[in-house]
Amino acid sequence: MQTEEMLEELLKKAKVDMSLRQKLFDTRNEKNPVSAFCKTCRELGYEIYDMDLISAGEEFYAAMRRSTNGGGENSPMLKGEDDFYELFFASLESL
Repeated sequence: MQTEEMLEELLKKAKVDMSLRQKLFDTRNEKNPVSAFCKTCRELGYEIYDMDLISAGEEFYAAMRRSTNGGGENSPMLKGEDDFYELFFASLESL
């Protein structure tokens, strides 16, 4: 299962489980929130590591950019557009 798929599945579970949602939010208060989040994901059975999370967003964004404009890059990246960690929490906050 890809990182994006694991995050989507985790988000679905957090949608119905308030204690899980709070557990995920609590990781944001740690000294290293990304590492704490990934550790929590692994404890929940989702093999997500820091670099997996970072590279997944970058790879997704790069693939998206290659699929448009004939593969050329002629527009700047929007802030956070490739950050699956921040996008995950934005989705979680909207629940």
